[in-house]
Amino acid sequence: MKNFFKYYLPLYKNYKLKIFYSLIGILLVAGGSGGLAYIVKPLLDEVFIAKDKDMLLMIPFLLILVQSAQGFGKYIQVYYVSYIGQDIIRITRDRLLQHILTLDISFFQKKHGGELISRLTNDINRIQTAVSNQIAGLIRETLTIVALIFVVIYQSAELAFYGLIVLPISVYPLSILARKIKKLSFRSQESASDITSHLSETFNNVEIIKANCTEKMELEKFEEHNKNFFNINIKTVKTSELSSPIMEFLGAVAAAIVIMYGGSEVIRGELTAGSFMSFIAALFMLYTPVKRLSAIYNQLQDAVAAHERVISLYEIKPQILTGDKNFPENIETIDIKNVSLNYGELQALKNINLSAKKGEKIALVGDSGGGKSSLINLLIRFYDVNSGEILFNETLLKEINIKSLRTNISVVTQRVYIFNDTIASNVAYGQKIDEEKVIEALKQAHAYDFVSKMEDGIYAKLDEFGTNLSGGQRQRIAIARALYKNPQVLILDEATSALDNESESIISEVIDEISKNRITFVIAHRLSTIKNADKIAVFKNGEIVCVDKEKNLLNNCSEYQRLYNLANL
Repeated sequence: MKNFFKYYLPLYKNYKLKIFYSLIGILLVAGGSGGLAYIVKPLLDEVFIAKDKDMLLMIPFLLILVQSAQGFGKYIQVYYVSYIGQDIIRITRDRLLQHILTLDISFFQKKHGGELISRLTNDINRIQTAVSNQIAGLIRETLTIVALIFVVIYQSAELAFYGLIVLPISVYPLSILARKIKKLSFRSQESASDITSHLSETFNNVEIIKANCTEKMELEKFEEHNKNFFNINIKTVKTSELSSPIMEFLGAVAAAIVIMYGGSEVIRGELTAGSFMSFIAALFMLYTPVKRLSAIYNQLQDAVAAHERVISLYEIKPQILTGDKNFPENIETIDIKNVSLNYGELQALKNINLSAKKGEKIALVGDSGGGKSSLINLLIRFYDVNSGEILFNETLLKEINIKSLRTNISVVTQRVYIFNDTIASNVAYGQKIDEEKVIEALKQAHAYDFVSKMEDGIYAKLDEFGTNLSGGQRQRIAIARALYKNPQVLILDEATSALDNESESIISEVIDEISKNRITFVIAHRLSTIKNADKIAVFKNGEIVCVDKEKNLLNNCSEYQRLYNLANL
């Protein structure tokens, strides 16, 4: 709890005036509760017993004044507290996503996307209530308790001892409940994350689910997660609500003692009826904020558990650190020297040596899992080499600023990424839209023919994942995006796999044309795509077994011959 407040309280310094207004509201609410309890004394003693007509006229006016002040105070408190809390959560959510986006690609491959969405939504939403309403409630109920205790002690210090003795007694059982609630809250948030992850996976893979008629299986998995979430939440409610009967019982015991002892003092004339009723009113009113304070404390445990899950993400730091040098203005060579790469205990690349010059098209071929994509991942620094070095001109890859590196390299992967936005925004992704450049890139990618026929042309809106386009059309949009950057290095990872033979032939010609002024790497299973490559590197089990032009490989490389024969079966 201490760390929770320590983390969020510094954020409140930006809201000093709004905090001042909300404190005024809280004071009006707390003071109003004490005022209402005190009014009982003159109402009984001065009006009902002493028959004071002047006081009869004054009491209703005081009642209206106190109630109105309390209502107005609650309004301004709720408004300003909500504003502060929601703005702090907005900042917190922005900061968390900013941090997550700095993490390495390996982090995203290990973490389920649904879990990250849950952290950014469900967990932070639970924190929102704490940093706004619950903190304000904590202050308001505490001040209300102070005001009512003052009235209780003022009316009879001796009775106050018997009436208030239950407060310290209640601390022990309530603290035990709070610890249990925190554990349950953590489990509840983990379970909510499981639900979000499963839903994300289901909706992202709905085509394969439909194709295999596994709707019932996926529903059963969801029902299991949902039932677990239900069970945990019911346990939380059962545990949390135990505080109410505990406080009701202790409060009833205290009230019974007060009535017996105070009633005897009224009978002996040592205490007026008005003072006694004012005391009783304040005492009964006092247990309401005490119970609320207990409930708020329990709810704060939920926020603390959510905060700990969020903070655990901040504890993860990127391992791929950026360099301080800019990417070479005119890239002439890329040299890969004795490079090895491990994914944990699995060796993906072993002693890779390869060089590329400006204007060259380098093809990477081999069986799946041979290491082709792993080499590409090194070039764009999704991973760092375990040994060896990669040089751009004479500059070590690790010394180059990552943003500068990736600005000058375009990658088209077999998995096409389309955003729910216009075609122009997809092509110019991350850059300012230049209509002429967008159209030129689309033409180069052999995509403008179908784009120009769409109702809004380059400003036609694409559905999520580009579902209103065919697979080949989506891939051409991705190629156009890569060309729009006018990169110095172009990487095509199975970029023509979804194209028909005619389109593939045209795109292959485009690749040949655009490769003249840059370095191009092409990963391809279709060997027809790379027959004009300047070099073909043949991968097998993480090693390059041959490097040469196709003509020579067909004569001298048994592994390439095998791949070639398989492709022509």
